Amino acid sequence: MTSTVPSRTEPQRGTTGHNAWTVALCWITVLLEGYDLVVLGAIIPVLLRTHHLGMTAGDATTIATLSLVGVAIGAVCVGPLADRLGRRLLLIGSVVLFSVFTLLVPLAGSVTMFAALRLIAGLGLGACMPVSLTMMAEHMPAERRARASTLTMTGYHTGAVITSLLALQVTDHWQVLFYVLGAAGLVIAAIQWFRLPESEAFVRAKEADGAQRVPFTELLKPAYLRAGIGVWVASFMGLLLVYGLNTWLPKLMNDAGYPVPTAVTQLLILNVGGVAGLVLGGVVADRRGIKGTTLGWFAVSVVMLACLSVKMDSDLLLDVVVFFTGVFVFSAQVLVYAYVTNFYPAAVRGTALGSASGIGRIGSIVGPSITGALVTAGIGHPWGFWFFAAVAVCGFAAVLALPRGAAEAPEAV
Repeated sequence: MTSTVPSRTEPQRGTTGHNAWTVALCWITVLLEGYDLVVLGAIIPVLLRTHHLGMTAGDATTIATLSLVGVAIGAVCVGPLADRLGRRLLLIGSVVLFSVFTLLVPLAGSVTMFAALRLIAGLGLGACMPVSLTMMAEHMPAERRARASTLTMTGYHTGAVITSLLALQVTDHWQVLFYVLGAAGLVIAAIQWFRLPESEAFVRAKEADGAQRVPFTELLKPAYLRAGIGVWVASFMGLLLVYGLNTWLPKLMNDAGYPVPTAVTQLLILNVGGVAGLVLGGVVADRRGIKGTTLGWFAVSVVMLACLSVKMDSDLLLDVVVFFTGVFVFSAQVLVYAYVTNFYPAAVRGTALGSASGIGRIGSIVGPSITGALVTAGIGHPWGFWFFAAVAVCGFAAVLALPRGAAEAPEAV
């Protein structure tokens, strides 16, 4: 029997108020993940200096890795569940999970417990972004899908900026950072329970297709396979860049001979550029096409990253190059997500976006690890930036292989 496929335009029938709540709550949820992105990196120097729980540098590396592993698992697993059970309940449950276990982190009595709590919190955190992106995309007409994705992801880098600024204020009282994140998450989850509507595109898709489960293998069908491989590779490369730069940029700058204050400031400038690039990238992609814009963004990223391998005598020139690196690198990654929300029909969109995010998260683990090895070997600068530039080239090639337009859902037998 052939299933009825919902219209690819998926016009939005919800009220303006419902759309406003969806936009606001999804954006804030992604902001919380951006906050968490840099919170551990911000406190590791304090934890090591104060010998908290007897923690060593190796312990800190293990904790950071397990956090990202949890995020990756959460991102992969949430897609099929969101396509089966709904976006709303999965998002609320994910926020509650990471919030509760984040509140428990400062109470950990051992390094093992600290790592376990971060791993479990990561499961919930990893699920938040793909579901938020899916809901935002499904509350927008198809011609504004890129803008929906990039607008949502401005929250990610806004959260990173907030953590950076707050960490400078609390210094040794690092526990405050986790209490703020956990408490804020629980408040948002409560508001979501009362104000966040279910995605109408999901409801229509389930009415058309029944309550059948959407397995990951659906993405391996000929209609989706080419796009799937390209998206997975591009997402891997994009998140490798995002996490590699956010983790090691200050150290790479310092190794290049820049003073520590200048090197740390570059992380803030990088994320401010990321916010600006997301706004710009969404507008351009909706007008000029998502694939072509993503190709352009990865191409410029190659140039910007290569430029950072050159020591600059002017602080102003350095600030400009780092700013535009953030503009193009961070939004190139998000435009890959925008492609997913535009290419796949609603029935498999959550699964597709979850797989892209989850596989990309492997890049978020590989990036800091390889860059850290280069730093340990004493060749972080310039080889770190050459490595990043090569990764951006691979991202460009993956996007180049993507089909244009939107997929037609395969017929169900």
